[in-house]
Amino acid sequence: MTRAVRLGPRSLAALVLVSALGVMAFGWPLLAGSASGLAHSQDAPWLFAALLPMLLAVVVATIADAGLDAKAIAMLGVLAAAGAAMRPLGAGTAGIEPMFFLMVLSGRVLGPGFGFVLGSVAMFASALLTGGVGPWMPFQMLSMGWVSMGAGLLPGPGALRGRRELALLSAYGALAAVLYGLIMNLQGWPYIAGMASGVSFVPGAPLHDNLVRFLTYCLATSLGWDLPRALVTVVLTFALGGPLLKALRRATRRAAFEAPVSFGP
Repeated sequence: MTRAVRLGPRSLAALVLVSALGVMAFGWPLLAGSASGLAHSQDAPWLFAALLPMLLAVVVATIADAGLDAKAIAMLGVLAAAGAAMRPLGAGTAGIEPMFFLMVLSGRVLGPGFGFVLGSVAMFASALLTGGVGPWMPFQMLSMGWVSMGAGLLPGPGALRGRRELALLSAYGALAAVLYGLIMNLQGWPYIAGMASGVSFVPGAPLHDNLVRFLTYCLATSLGWDLPRALVTVVLTFALGGPLLKALRRATRRAAFEAPVSFGP
């Protein structure tokens, strides 16, 4: 199946590295041991917020150097602009975020490498468009990159079609929408450490205690947004997924990303 970007060993290694460091950046409150300095450090959230943009830039540059040609960059620009324009439509109100279904379908057709770059760039562009620039932005970029990349890794990209494919993408989109909210909560949760609350992060507390606090925090704060986001993604996938998948596949075929270039006399 034609892909806009073929992941080589170097770009694949960069993706694995930034994903591993991203897991640490999100999960350090639960992963750090009680005796470690990181668990008690107030600077850890800011350290990861400063580190992630540089890592994302390296990964995007590596993938671009490995296989993003002019046609793929044009496709990236169009889809990233469309995703950025869709995000303010709901502005996150009650979980109405149509951007998710476009990122999932684009990653499905164009592959995991292109999907990761698209998710990151689209979220960056939407942050500039909506004024949502802050320490949370690199975490959003990484999370959306994972969402779109995961869609490119789903089974049956060359054979599964019709309602079965839409059902697969809907199920994945719903799960990704909920997990996005869950892991983004991990980014903001440590900032409320020390507050007199049963849902606050307690530095150095046992893993089980902090995990219970975190899940309670999610139930109390974001589940009302995460579930509607998942529902909107499912509805849009079933309603618009068929025509959009056909359009993306037609554009991919016509772009002929993998066709060898030759010059006549």
